[in-house]
Amino acid sequence: MSMLCVDVTQNGHASIDSSITVDGFDECFSRLSDKPRPLNLNTERQRSCDERSLSELTIGLSPHPLFRNVDNSARFMDHFDTGVHTPLTPNVFETHPMVTEALDALRRSLVFFRGRPVGTIAALDSSDENLNYDQVFVRDFVPSALVFLMKGEPEIVKNFLMKTLRLQSWEKKIDQFQLGEGVMPASFKVLHDPKRNTETLMADFGESAIGRVAPVDSGFWWIILLRAYTKSTGDTSLAEKPECQKGMRLILSLCLSEGFDTFPTLLCADGCSMIDRRMGVYGYPIEIQALFFMALRCALLLLKQDAEGKAFVERIANRLHALSFHMRSYFWLDLKQLNDIYRYKTEEYSHTAVNKFNVMPDSLPEWVFDFMPKHGGYFLGNVGPSNMDFRWFCLGNCMAILSSLATPEQSTAIMDLIESRWQELVGEMPLKVCYPAIESHEWRIVTGCDPKNTRWSYHNGGSWPVLLWLLTAACIKTGRPQVARRAIELAETRLSKDNWPEYYDGKLGRYIGKQARKFQTWSIAGYLVAKMMLEDPSHLGMVALEEDKQMKPVLKRSSSWIL
Repeated sequence: MSMLCVDVTQNGHASIDSSITVDGFDECFSRLSDKPRPLNLNTERQRSCDERSLSELTIGLSPHPLFRNVDNSARFMDHFDTGVHTPLTPNVFETHPMVTEALDALRRSLVFFRGRPVGTIAALDSSDENLNYDQVFVRDFVPSALVFLMKGEPEIVKNFLMKTLRLQSWEKKIDQFQLGEGVMPASFKVLHDPKRNTETLMADFGESAIGRVAPVDSGFWWIILLRAYTKSTGDTSLAEKPECQKGMRLILSLCLSEGFDTFPTLLCADGCSMIDRRMGVYGYPIEIQALFFMALRCALLLLKQDAEGKAFVERIANRLHALSFHMRSYFWLDLKQLNDIYRYKTEEYSHTAVNKFNVMPDSLPEWVFDFMPKHGGYFLGNVGPSNMDFRWFCLGNCMAILSSLATPEQSTAIMDLIESRWQELVGEMPLKVCYPAIESHEWRIVTGCDPKNTRWSYHNGGSWPVLLWLLTAACIKTGRPQVARRAIELAETRLSKDNWPEYYDGKLGRYIGKQARKFQTWSIAGYLVAKMMLEDPSHLGMVALEEDKQMKPVLKRSSSWIL
C-alpha cells in the first residue's frame, strides 16, 4: 500500500492570530415566521458577486469586486483556546446544556500539526478499532469548519484549506496507476516520531479505502468550504493566493474535461461520495451532481479574472447552463412526471423521442406510487441509459436547494415532500440518507451482500444526524424554519444520551447503528451548525446561493413535459 508522507521538523506551538472581520448580512433575522416564506439572501445594499448573473461574469469577463484585495501528533485537547470567543448567537444558545457538551466534544476532536489545528478527527470513540476514524476527512470536516466560522474562529479552517491544498500537489498512485493531478485526498493523518522529533502527514487518495475508490466529492467540498470561509470572514486574500487559484483550476480541469459522455452530468464510480460503499450509485448520482453544480458556482465567484481564470469562467458558465437544464428536466420527479413515465413508449429513436433514456415503465418500483404525494417532488437518485434510480437521497436534494440547482418551485416541492413523508424520511431520528432501503435479492445484487449495508442500516436507509445541518439550511432558505426546529428537537431527545452515534438503524431510526461509532464528530458538528443557523439565519449565506436568473432557460423537453 502506497502512502503519501511529508516529514516536517517539529518547532513547538505556534501562536494563532484569530482576529477577523465577520461579513454578515445587513439585515439579520432575529425571528422567523412559522408561515412558509422563502428567505431572500439578497439583503446587501450593493449586489455582491454571489448575486451576479452568469452573463455579467462572462460577458467582457470584467473583474468582480468581492474577490480582490502540518505540528504535533494527532493530539486531542480538552480545551483549545484560539484567542477569540465572540459567539455570534444569543446567550440562550450558549447556555443550552447539549450545545455546551457538543462544543467541548468538538474541541477535543481537534487535530494538530506543528502546533496548529488542521482539522477534526472522524470520531473519538475508543471502544472500537480505529480503522480510519482517527483521520481527518475532507467531507467530515465541513460541518466542523462551519461551526468554527460561525464562532469567529476561522484560523482552523484556513489551516485545513492550505494543508489539504498542499497534499493535492503530491504524486498520487494506486498500484502502478497515477491519479489525476487535481484529486483531493479523502482523508489525512498526522503521525509523530518522538525519536526524530518529526511529524508526518499520511494522506489517503483512495489507495487505502475500502473498495479502493478515489473521492470525487472531496474537491467539490474544498471549493465550497473556501467560498464559505471567504463569505464569512470577508478575507479575499486566501482565495486569491496563486496556490488556491491553481488548486481550483486543477479540480475543475478534472471535471470539465471533454470526453465521450453526451450528458453534462459527471460520470463517476460507486463509493466515491458520502455513500462510500457499493450501493448502486455509480453513473450520475444526485449527490455528486448537486455538489458539482454548487462547486462550479462557487468557483465562478472565487476565480480571478486573469488569463488562466477567464478560460475556466467561460467553461463553467457553459457547463452550468447545460447542467441546470439537464437536472431540472430529466432528474426531476413529481406526480405528473411519474404518470408520464408510467405511460412511456420504449425503443424510440431520433431527437424527437420523449423517452430519451429508454426507461422501461415496468422498471418503476411499486413503492414510489404510494411515496409520491399529490403536492411535492424530488430529484431522482440517478438517471442514465435505461436507468432511473427512484430512491430519495437527502444530501443531493438539500444541496440542490442550497445551490439553487432546484428552481424555487422545485425547492418548495422538495420541502412539501419532506413534510408529507415525515415518518419515512425523518421518523424518530433525523435523517434518512436514502429511502427506501434495498433488501432481499436486490440487496445481494446491488451491494454485493455487504453485511454493513443490510436493510435500514448504514448507507442502506440508515438515519444520519449529520444531515440535520443540510435540512436546516434548506428549511431556512425555503422559509420553513419550523420544520428544522421540529427535527432538531427530535434529535435533542436522544443524540447526547446515545453518545453522539454516527448513524441509527431501523425504518424509523429507532436503534443505534449496529456498527456506528460513538462521539462521531460530524454528528456533533451537524447538530451545532443546525442550532447556530436556526438562532442566526444570516449564517445561511455561507452555504447558500440565490438562483441565477440567467440560468433559467425555457425547458423544451417534450410536448408532454411541463415544469
